[in-house]
Amino acid sequence: MTAYAIGHLHEVEMCADIVEYLERIDDTLAPFDGRFIIHGGRCDVREGEWKGDLIVTAFPDLSRARDWYASDAYRRILPLRTRHASGAVFFIDGVDAAHKATDILR
Repeated sequence: MTAYAIGHLHEVEMCADIVEYLERIDDTLAPFDGRFIIHGGRCDVREGEWKGDLIVTAFPDLSRARDWYASDAYRRILPLRTRHASGAVFFIDGVDAAHKATDILR
């Protein structure tokens, strides 16, 4: 089942470290079949308030998402981001195409 690495980042200080992080992250994702499906962009808020940027990266499964985050390649570039942005990062399983809202009641 597809799993997602989700980051809700705010207070991103656009600087040389962030640029380097962006230039290098794609190469860290490739060995784990990770790909961006949302990477910032303008948010059209309909309810509540929203600050920051949303980043969603898809992986074939939760194991690959975890392996990517723990990989030497990603750990080497992670400080480039964490020194200049705050926010939450987490992993979550997706649902299949047949999922209905009431499935969570089972």
